[in-house]
Amino acid sequence: MHKQPPDILVEVGGVGYEIQVPMTTLFQLPQLGAEVSLVTHFVVREDAQLLYGFIDERDRRLFRQLIKVSGVGPKLALTILSGMDSSSFARCVQRDDISSLVALPGVGKKTAERLLIEMRDKLKDWFGAAGSAEGFAGGAITAPATDFVADAEGALIALGYKPQEASRMVMAVNDDSAASSEDLIRRALKSVVKN
Repeated sequence: MHKQPPDILVEVGGVGYEIQVPMTTLFQLPQLGAEVSLVTHFVVREDAQLLYGFIDERDRRLFRQLIKVSGVGPKLALTILSGMDSSSFARCVQRDDISSLVALPGVGKKTAERLLIEMRDKLKDWFGAAGSAEGFAGGAITAPATDFVADAEGALIALGYKPQEASRMVMAVNDDSAASSEDLIRRALKSVVKN
């Protein structure tokens, strides 16, 4: 394996495959020369055949949903997934967080608005009715069970707080020492009571 972002070279049975990967995948790859397993998406164009690789299925599924959005091609989808993982993207869509999307290179305000509108329906089941992280039907995208921040925000939303307010509350008390989402929720509610 050879790494030169966003491209990596993976040898399979003596044949080298050039694969473009988002930075979130690149950071999770093993040392050079080690065995690696990726899920891929193959794009055939008139002038090229391109292979995109992802460390897990959920990122590939989000990539496939992103390239269906008008004006978003594989290059921009890769940029989006390089700037945030699939869970973070789903939270941006849930909270209508246009500023986080606009902060990504190549994403303007109109593209960010289009992403929020078109992806809202595609990711609507990411956060279930109670606001907790759940996968969508058909196994499309699933949030990791250890995403305490998303779970805590979802629980606060279920308690009646607005998504932006829930996000601010959790971020204010999240110092990375929380052992669980329950701990984050407890801290967030205590901070509201103190104020």
